[in-house]
Parts: sequence; C-alpha cells; structure tokens
Amino acid sequence: MSERSQQPGRGPRLFTVDEANALLPTLEPILRRMQTRMQEVDRARRRLTELTPAMRGNGHGAETSTLEARLEELATELTADLRRVSEQGVEIKDLDQGLIDFPSLREGRVVYLCWRLGEGKLAFWHELDGGFAGRQPL
Repeated sequence: MSERSQQPGRGPRLFTVDEANALLPTLEPILRRMQTRMQEVDRARRRLTELTPAMRGNGHGAETSTLEARLEELATELTADLRRVSEQGVEIKDLDQGLIDFPSLREGRVVYLCWRLGEGKLAFWHELDGGFAGRQPL
C-alpha cells in the first residue's frame, strides 16, 4: 500500500494501479450482485405500481406485503454492499455499467483510476471532473 493509503485521517485513500487491480476480484462480484438486486428492485416497483389500491384490497394484499418486504430487504442488502465498496475507498459512479473510480495520484495531483465491469485490469484514468468521457489510457 502507498503511504497515503495507510494513514487514516489524511483524506481519501489513494490507490496505486497495482492496489486497485488487486481489489478488482473482490469488487467485481459485489458489483454484479448489486446490479442483480437493482434489477429485482425495478421489477418489484413495477409490479407494485401495477397493483392499484382496488386490487390491493381485492385479494392482492398479500402480494403487496410480500413485495414491500422484499424491497426493504433489497434496500438493506444494497446499503451493506455499498458500504463494503465505499469502506475500501472506491467510488461507484454508475451501477448499471458497473463503473467505479479509485482515487490516485498522477503527476502530483489526485485523479481517478477508472474501471468498468468486463474490462479486466485497470487501463484508464481521468481527471476528477473529467468523468467517463474524459478517460485516457494509463
């Protein structure tokens, strides 16, 4: 680990490329699990929207309760996974794409090492305000 990444209270953790790459096998399954849970959230919300108040009182109340309970569980699970990622010092930028950033030092300034699900190893970086469109090869 770099000196900065080991000392608490000194700002965000800063990653080297090797440190970020070493975390990818841990982060990838968490991101995929979060994507799956978000898809389930979307399906459950759509179904709840379909269940009008009249339907809820006409034999669909149990389904409504089940869906609401599942949404609560999913929110708890997603919050826990988000915490796992953020505690590592990693920022989720776009869950649908599996896009994450690792703060890093480059030429004396803080930038982001940028990675997206399916890319293998880290190969890009961008300025803090550059976003995905500003990615440049390492």
